[in-house]
Amino acid sequence: MSQLKLSKSSLQKQREQMTLYRRLLPSLDLKRRQLTVELSKARKELERFRREVDELDRSIGEELPMMADDEIDLSGLVRMTRYRVTEENVVGVKLPMLEEVEFEVARYPLLARPPWVDIFVLRLQAAAEARVGIRIAEQRVKILELAVRRMTQRVNLFEKILIPRAKRHIQRILIYLGDLERAAVSTAKLTKRLQSQRRAKAAAAEAVP
Repeated sequence: MSQLKLSKSSLQKQREQMTLYRRLLPSLDLKRRQLTVELSKARKELERFRREVDELDRSIGEELPMMADDEIDLSGLVRMTRYRVTEENVVGVKLPMLEEVEFEVARYPLLARPPWVDIFVLRLQAAAEARVGIRIAEQRVKILELAVRRMTQRVNLFEKILIPRAKRHIQRILIYLGDLERAAVSTAKLTKRLQSQRRAKAAAAEAVP
C-alpha cells in the first residue's frame, strides 16, 4: 500500500474516492438484496422439486399396487433420451433453466398391456423430469449462494473498509494541513513582531544624539 501523501491534491483525491464509494454502495447493496431474494426463490423451487419426487414415488405405490405383480415386466418401459437446459440472466447472474425433457417409451403390445400401464408411464416421466429439475435447481442454488457471498463481500469492502479508510485519510490530511496553516500564521505573526521590534530598535538608535 502506498504511503498517504499529506497534501491538498491528495485531499482532493481522497474526497473524490469517497464520493465514488458512496455512490456505488447503494447499487451494490440493492443487487445483494435482489440476489438474496432470488436465492430464497431458488431454494423454495428446489424443495418443491424434492417434494414432487417424494409425492410421485408415494403415489405410484398407492395408485398402482398392481406393479407388485412379478408376471408383468416393466423394466425399460420408459427411458429419458435427452433434456435441454437454457441460460437465464437473473440480476446479472447466469443461471441454468430446464427447458424440456424428452422420453422414449418402449413398445408394448396393446392387447397385452393392462390399462394402468399408461398411467404408470406418465408417473415415471413426471418423476424423472422432477429429478432432473432437482439437479438444475441445486445448480441454481449453488451459483446464487456464491453470487450472494461475493456481493456481500463487496458491500462489506465498501461499507467497512474503503469508506471508513477514506474518511480517516481525509481527517488526517485536514489535521495536517490545519497544523501547517496555524504554524504558517504563527510564523508570520512572529516574523511581523520581530520586524516591528527591529524597526523600533533602529528608530530608537537613530533618535540618540
